[in-house]
Amino acid sequence: MGYTKLGFFALGTLFGLEGIKLLSGKDAKKVYTHCTAAVLRAKDCVLDQVTTLRENCADIYEEAKAINEEKAAKAARETAE
Repeated sequence: MGYTKLGFFALGTLFGLEGIKLLSGKDAKKVYTHCTAAVLRAKDCVLDQVTTLRENCADIYEEAKAINEEKAAKAARETAE
């Protein structure tokens, strides 16, 4: 192994260790906390929209069933006449 490769390995290790220290610092923890809070707010917003969509789909389904029942009843009356 040449000195160049050994030097790159040593630099990579040094940057890796410093990166871990940087990512586990107090300021980084604040950033992670704020990002997590934003994700949780987004999750709540999406879940609210999903609930609204489900309610609307249920309403549409019930109205469609009612329309089909009315048409079936009308067709039955017409055939009985």
